[in-house]
Amino acid sequence: MATAMRNTKVMNRFDLTSRLIAKLKHEEAVIGGIGNTNFDLWAAGHRPQNFYMLGSMGLAFPIALGVALAQPNRRVFALEGDGSLLMQLGSLTTIATLAPKNLTMVVMDNGIYQITGAQPTPAAGVADIVAIAAASGLADSAWAADEEDFERLVEQSLSTARPALIAVRIDDKPGVGTTRRDPVQIRERFMLGLGARQPL
Repeated sequence: MATAMRNTKVMNRFDLTSRLIAKLKHEEAVIGGIGNTNFDLWAAGHRPQNFYMLGSMGLAFPIALGVALAQPNRRVFALEGDGSLLMQLGSLTTIATLAPKNLTMVVMDNGIYQITGAQPTPAAGVADIVAIAAASGLADSAWAADEEDFERLVEQSLSTARPALIAVRIDDKPGVGTTRRDPVQIRERFMLGLGARQPL
């Protein structure tokens, strides 16, 4: 396992998500991956610019890429778990190739498929998410050493002109709260929040 990953503090997903949301001041879009990632996003501060994925494992980064390309003047954040990202590693090379200037990806890595029974993911032993991202062409990829470093990396990404990936080691605490599972409502609210649809 890479030294940088071994030296990172194990943090809490809800705390990190709350810290991220507190820094968003300009209607930035946030795509929450399935399960605990979007449960914590919902609980950290519900916003019309949040999109909560339901069942579409591994697609937080591809969806965020689409939003970033469609709205290049809006900052876009994507929150994804390590297991979900490992299902869609090809998205990293696509993002590196298209190089949207407004996309930040956050990987919440606890080394397990938490929702389905805590089975270990390859990130628990042999796979280093940041090394994979960097080798895929995402040069602005880093492990957050602790909460303060995470906030620094988020702030840095808000002014960068290339896609950024921030990986964090997290504990196995369950998500806080539960997202309201209404796909149509989630879609409509998000489209209104991005100005892609006018209210009736």
